[in-house]
Amino acid sequence: MIKTLDLGKKFGERVAIHKLNLSIGKGEVFGLLGPNGAGKTTFIRMVTMLAMPTSGKILINGLDTTQNEQAIKQFIGIVPQHFNLDPDLTIQENLDLHGRLHHMQKNAREQRSADLLEYVELSDRKNDYIKTLSGGMKRRLMIARALMHQPKVLLLDEPTVGLDPQVRRRLWDLIRRMHHDDITVIVTTHYIEEAENLCNRVAIMEKGKLIALDKPASLCQTIGSYVVEWEEAFERTYKFFNSREEAAAFAGGLTETAVIRKSNLEDVFVELTGRKVSG
Repeated sequence: MIKTLDLGKKFGERVAIHKLNLSIGKGEVFGLLGPNGAGKTTFIRMVTMLAMPTSGKILINGLDTTQNEQAIKQFIGIVPQHFNLDPDLTIQENLDLHGRLHHMQKNAREQRSADLLEYVELSDRKNDYIKTLSGGMKRRLMIARALMHQPKVLLLDEPTVGLDPQVRRRLWDLIRRMHHDDITVIVTTHYIEEAENLCNRVAIMEKGKLIALDKPASLCQTIGSYVVEWEEAFERTYKFFNSREEAAAFAGGLTETAVIRKSNLEDVFVELTGRKVSG
């Protein structure tokens, strides 16, 4: 569904994206991880044609973004990190406005909005104004709005930032449903648990470069499936092992109290870059 070929983006002399080659399949939930400044937002801006590549190209459903902007926009939905709903309109009116902007006929708008409000569990609030909604409700409405014109690709930029864990998990369920509906979903996130739970594959970026790409479990296996973690000289120290038995044998020889746990994507990122994902 989405393919990048030696994609590059520069701002003056600063390289934001360096020869990025990705292939994201139909119906895939694809995660982008990396610290601030890694290039995630720049990539999203180029996929949504808010910024043009300096070099290389992006193909979406086989179409070049530099030559088919209007056609591509018809099957892309965007959920930005910050709320941008119209506060002077109701839930229903926000959806209707989006449908009008995409030249949907009245009957189609009404049916689609009714279906989507049921999909995101907001049917009983359709006449409520935006200011009365919780953060989780606003986020669900933004997803419904992005799906109004039946896009084939949905881009979610930090979709659960600032939400409590219970609301975050409800949104995860919603994203999983989109996967089963064959919508290609690209998620940028700082939450390791989010990427591990949602994404079929994860790309890790740093300083505009792709440094790792695979299934979450496979990425963890590259460093070792188990971690022994202990404190040494007032610093947390980590050592990775392929099996729990190996980890337990090593931990048994330490004089300090140690914790044995499964490795995660943050471990992978720190091993590759020496930085925390949220750093």
